[in-house]
Amino acid sequence: MHEILTLKEAATLLRLSERALYDLARGRRLPSVQLGGKWLFPRTELMLWLTRQAEAPEGRLAAPPILAGSQDPLLDWAVRQSGCGLALRSGGSLEGLAALAAREALAAAVHVPDPDTGGFNEAACRAELPGEPLVGITWAFREQGLILPAGNPRNLTRLADLARQGIIVAGRQARAGSHLLLLHLLNEAGIRLDALRFMAKPAASEDEVAAAVAEGRADAGFGIRAEATLRGLVFVPLVKERFDLVARPRDWFEPPLQALLGFARGEAFRARAERLGGYEVGATGSVAFRV
Repeated sequence: MHEILTLKEAATLLRLSERALYDLARGRRLPSVQLGGKWLFPRTELMLWLTRQAEAPEGRLAAPPILAGSQDPLLDWAVRQSGCGLALRSGGSLEGLAALAAREALAAAVHVPDPDTGGFNEAACRAELPGEPLVGITWAFREQGLILPAGNPRNLTRLADLARQGIIVAGRQARAGSHLLLLHLLNEAGIRLDALRFMAKPAASEDEVAAAVAEGRADAGFGIRAEATLRGLVFVPLVKERFDLVARPRDWFEPPLQALLGFARGEAFRARAERLGGYEVGATGSVAFRV
């Protein structure tokens, strides 16, 4: 079936009469758009809407308009510029999922690797919110790698160099996606975590990693290209990850998330991603997974 459905096709899919579907569309009660006098229906959004109707009993507590989880400079900027009304609560990917599970957040920003499949985020969602229906929407693909001082004075060029004597690494908290990804890469390379010497206090966000390197408190950090670019630091790419926004199916139709995704479809968003560097946004807004 096509991704964009006609009134007749959508009515058949939903097992409604065309008149009933027409009334829902006119009332703006489901995903639809009128072009040239004809009603059209995006199939993916329509199925998410249907799941939303059956997901939870009436009277459930509404989650507050908070986007919890991992910090990302492109996401931070888009939340401000879109006027979506979301408040940001950074604390790492798994903490974001914990906030989502407790209904303390409307959505979570996550980038957690799954060593078994080579994918991202779906396994973590199943583990942190077992039995919960969730939808992951791709925000961006990001470059992760070594963040190094300008000029790279210690000549660090690969992951194994972080274990060299005297190298101080800006690390992340244990439940952060970047820390979990670093653990995965170290394991693949046969390097023990305790072979690295980390700063005494973990960085709480991506920008704190870059700040520690820029200020000379660390010789290296593991983080994203965008943060290195913002501070004029050297970046050595190691892996490309998928960064998703995760929410319950019905919550994707709440105005704050719809406003944010709508803004992310625009030219200003794409231009900002290009200026920051290290992002691929061709898939932004597409469904990455359902659980």
